[in-house]
Amino acid sequence: MNTLPAPTADDRAAWAHVDAADLLARAAADLGSPWPQPLASQAARVHRDGDRIAWEDPAFARQHRLSRATIAAAVTLDERWIDEVVDGVQLLCEQSSWCWPAHDDTFDRHSSVLATVTDPYVDLGAGEVVAQLAWIDHVLGAQLDARAPGIRSRIRHEAQVRVFRPFVERRDWHWLGLDGDVHNWNPWIHSAVLTAAMQLHGDPDDLIDLVVEGLHRYLVSLPDDGAIDEGYSYWWNGACRALEAIHLLEHSGRPVPVLPGMRETVAFPHRCHLGGDWYANLADGQARPQTDLPWQALHRAARRMGDADAAAHAASYRGASPSESAGLGRLVQELTDADWLAATPADPPLPRDVWLPSTQVLLARERAGAVDGLGLVIKGGHNAEHHNHNDVGSFIVTSDGVPVIVDAGRPTYTKATFGPDRYSIWTMQSAWHSTPTIAGVDQSVGREFAASDVVVSTTDAASSLALDIGGAYALDDVRWRRTAALDRAHGIVRVTDEWNAPSSAASSTLHLVVAGAVAPLDDGVRVVPLDGATPVVIRWPTGIRSAHTVRPLDDPMLSDVWGERLTRIELDVSAHDQAWITVERDDATPATGDSEDDR
Repeated sequence: MNTLPAPTADDRAAWAHVDAADLLARAAADLGSPWPQPLASQAARVHRDGDRIAWEDPAFARQHRLSRATIAAAVTLDERWIDEVVDGVQLLCEQSSWCWPAHDDTFDRHSSVLATVTDPYVDLGAGEVVAQLAWIDHVLGAQLDARAPGIRSRIRHEAQVRVFRPFVERRDWHWLGLDGDVHNWNPWIHSAVLTAAMQLHGDPDDLIDLVVEGLHRYLVSLPDDGAIDEGYSYWWNGACRALEAIHLLEHSGRPVPVLPGMRETVAFPHRCHLGGDWYANLADGQARPQTDLPWQALHRAARRMGDADAAAHAASYRGASPSESAGLGRLVQELTDADWLAATPADPPLPRDVWLPSTQVLLARERAGAVDGLGLVIKGGHNAEHHNHNDVGSFIVTSDGVPVIVDAGRPTYTKATFGPDRYSIWTMQSAWHSTPTIAGVDQSVGREFAASDVVVSTTDAASSLALDIGGAYALDDVRWRRTAALDRAHGIVRVTDEWNAPSSAASSTLHLVVAGAVAPLDDGVRVVPLDGATPVVIRWPTGIRSAHTVRPLDDPMLSDVWGERLTRIELDVSAHDQAWITVERDDATPATGDSEDDR
């Protein structure tokens, strides 16, 4: 049995016919150019101005180049590629720290803005590097021994010093979940340590025992419906990492009992699917995320759990060009997994209704298996979720699977994103979600600021979620009853609000965050969505004053999804105790202009 579950480069039947032409072309373009070099001054910027990207971009680019070279070496056994791999490995071994500077606790422990090499921090970055080196050692071990004797010993030394020893000796890592707060770092790092231990440690049993203990905390925290409060984007580096770790454990002869949450979580990606490349992006995520995700890993887990719909969703992406961005181990398995390579591309399942009680999220579309028509997503929950946005009661409306009333998602991460200034970022605030400002007050942060009295209904005629969102506001005795419904019989989405807000001179405002070209009507607006989707008309009661705020987008994390702007519609309901909005498709009037101009 191979140490890791993939063939080595010596297995020519597996590697000689690997279809990786695009990867090899990108690798060839790297040859002769300087390797990306993350600099100390870039690392220090995290503390100076909060910029994470200046250091992370070249660090990630270096690892991606090394992954490309590894695949090229495995496919061709050409010595120039093996030399390229040796160069990349040596650069990683010489890099002062594998920890991403934004995560390092060296400033708190040593008053240093640069990594303390004698006190390494085990974070996501350290996990990614040690797992990458383990996969290189596995795939190209014989070739490295022949071409650069000693490099594999260096890999093992660095893994011991930077990861294995601190992982064992320091047990105050926040990501262990010892305080009960278990999030995606737990399986992400544990799966990486497990990968490295299996390949690089001479006697890994004690390390593996610690991994199993830590991973168990995450697995038992998965709710029975398999939902992830961190959202779709983080499923791939949370629950999916856990499923990959389980695959490694079973490969090593340590079977893991299947819990209900493990079985259900393989369905979470397709339960978040809106249509095409669009997904419900609650919490930190993009509504149109990258598509070069490890679909092979989902397909394998779905096969193991017997979930045909999840397997079909993964297979709908079969045939996409392999990418190095998801990590070398995932890439190696994608290129060599016979079951995945034999999978027939399928249509995504697109369930008509999805109800996730653990996160209080309802997703509904007009017909199962079809994106045409209207769709609705609405959430309850609370404001202390992982990667939280203050968004209790927020909703998304789609036309032909394309978001029209939207969740903006997250901007580029900075130091502020995960610090005390998180909610100074506009995308995290309730006023930039489709939620109300009540008597001048926006939603507050904390688990106690939550939805209550939640009632869900799914029938052939309509699907709806009703909930009281007044508890999400730091106001006394406020009731704000919101009911969002997709009426299939009439092809309409209706959101109704009734409330008893406190008397106040401050105003109350309903917000709708909209993507696309917005044109005013007498009693509403007409929106031409992105991607050429069918236009919609949004209406509200006559007599409610409205205003528009256009938000220019200059952050690529947002503009790559939404284009140059988002528009917030503000409905002044200060003089009312109830209001509604409806959304209908404007099928009779074709979309005007080039929708790409609005992206």
